[in-house]
Amino acid sequence: MNTSFDLNKILRPHILNLAPYSSARDEYTGHVGIFLDANENPYGSVTTQDFNRYPDPYQADIKKKLSPIKNIGIQQIFLGNGSDEPIDLLIRATCTPGKDRVIIMPPTYGMYEVSASIHDVHIDKVSLTVNYQLDVQAVLAAVTPDTKIIWICSPNNPTGNVVADSDIETILENFSGLVVVDEAYIDFTDKASWIPRLADYPNLVVLQTFSKSWGLAGLRAGMCFASVELTRILNKIKSPYNISQPAQAALLAGLDSVDKMEAMVKEILEERASLRTMLENLSLVNKVFPSDANFLLVHFDDARSVMDYLLKETIIVRDRSRVHLCEGCLRITVGTKEENEALIDALKVYEQNNVNA
Repeated sequence: MNTSFDLNKILRPHILNLAPYSSARDEYTGHVGIFLDANENPYGSVTTQDFNRYPDPYQADIKKKLSPIKNIGIQQIFLGNGSDEPIDLLIRATCTPGKDRVIIMPPTYGMYEVSASIHDVHIDKVSLTVNYQLDVQAVLAAVTPDTKIIWICSPNNPTGNVVADSDIETILENFSGLVVVDEAYIDFTDKASWIPRLADYPNLVVLQTFSKSWGLAGLRAGMCFASVELTRILNKIKSPYNISQPAQAALLAGLDSVDKMEAMVKEILEERASLRTMLENLSLVNKVFPSDANFLLVHFDDARSVMDYLLKETIIVRDRSRVHLCEGCLRITVGTKEENEALIDALKVYEQNNVNA
């Protein structure tokens, strides 16, 4: 437990007293009535579907269905336009431009740095260790009185590994700002989520997404779990209607299919193991790093050449060879059985041509 944390002290002062925009749907939350309050088109939309009414600004029905799945209270759930929206809002709520700071641990997800840069927030970088774990003492040494957020991605992107719980606990207990644990890939590991620990650490924030295991990347919907007080702040400063009506409808339907999500995860994990074995049997592959995500980080002698060859074969992987501690690596998403076999077949051709050359 971190008893030194005080949310009011890390929020930007004007945010505390900010009067949020009050939408028409704030004043009346019912679904039945003659709606003459929001200047909507009463005749419907130009499509065959009824998109003429504004969506629920707080996604109440989705939160009611999500709450028992994640075993957390509705008031501790914030839903955003992807995880990128809460990332942006957390910085906006706490960091004064040109003054405050955040800490990231490269290699990691790039939007932490991009969002901080957009808001003119200073970024302190503390490298992960060669084993892609936190250098806890270096992280705590980098903290200043102006440090508001420490970003931790676990399972980490692009390395794929889970960060040690004990290291996260140490940071939570010794830092008086927000510690954000981004769990975008949590469903691909048997390690426990940090959501149940929100009760122990008031400075903990957990991010998850519908884009990966749920297969809903096109909807742009992310989850943020935090204290009731911080969730209230995020709702106060977000855009009034941040998740569209079609997206909300699709999410509601998707949440009825937890079994399908779990079946897809099971298949991805089976394919991840198979793909790892096939890659390790190729002589051009130097190392396949352990993964708790739906991708593999793979080290090649000439990653850029392999990448260029695969692009010519219209097989698209992610070049991470210029990323700190990922030099010479490509990040390969686990595909279907057929897609993975096509990748391996292409790499075998590349391998043969280069050996013969």
